[in-house]
Amino acid sequence: MVDFSSSEGKLLFSEALSQGHMETYFKLAGQYFAQSDVSFCGVAVLCMVLNSLGIDPNRIWKSPWRWFSEEMMACCTPIEEIRKNGIDFDQFCVLATCKGATVQPYRHEESSVEKFREDIKRVTASSVDILVVNYNRKHVGQTGTGHFAPIAGYHEASDKVLLLDVARFKYPPHWVPIPLLYGAFKDLDVMSSKTRGYIVVSSNPHYESTTDPLNCMPTQK
Repeated sequence: MVDFSSSEGKLLFSEALSQGHMETYFKLAGQYFAQSDVSFCGVAVLCMVLNSLGIDPNRIWKSPWRWFSEEMMACCTPIEEIRKNGIDFDQFCVLATCKGATVQPYRHEESSVEKFREDIKRVTASSVDILVVNYNRKHVGQTGTGHFAPIAGYHEASDKVLLLDVARFKYPPHWVPIPLLYGAFKDLDVMSSKTRGYIVVSSNPHYESTTDPLNCMPTQK
């Protein structure tokens, strides 16, 4: 793990920027915040992604502003349940779709490190999509278990990606090698007994509903 603010981290950023693989960073950096609860990594990342993509929540956050916050992610699962257990890979995908995004999910066995790398290259070279990873922290030498984070950039020579960790009280943004990160998808999530993986998230141009689908609570305009 390479700290984003270290000399090496700054060099990786500079070189990745010159190579055109930091486009996602500028979208995400403007919305980067810390999760407000220890189990809120999934909903915090989703809020950051939805706001970065400019998706309209179709409801008021604080008058007159329409803005995604963690509390708005309770439409499919009660907030107290999320506070207790967090959300898993499938729940993240359902919530993202519910809130107006399109998702392309890939579990460990449904992809490969080569495809993962190609998707990272494509996503970080534009600001259309955002790639979110769901991985086991222990596999990358960190404390904790399951976690969500968005990928903000890619450095080709070192084959590392920049993760914007929403658990900012634990870890700063940092660079992680792609093979190591992909290996962290293989462990089974104790909630679902399924492997982890990555999700490519984009705005759904056909989403016009005034109420959230999938039995979510009505929105408020």
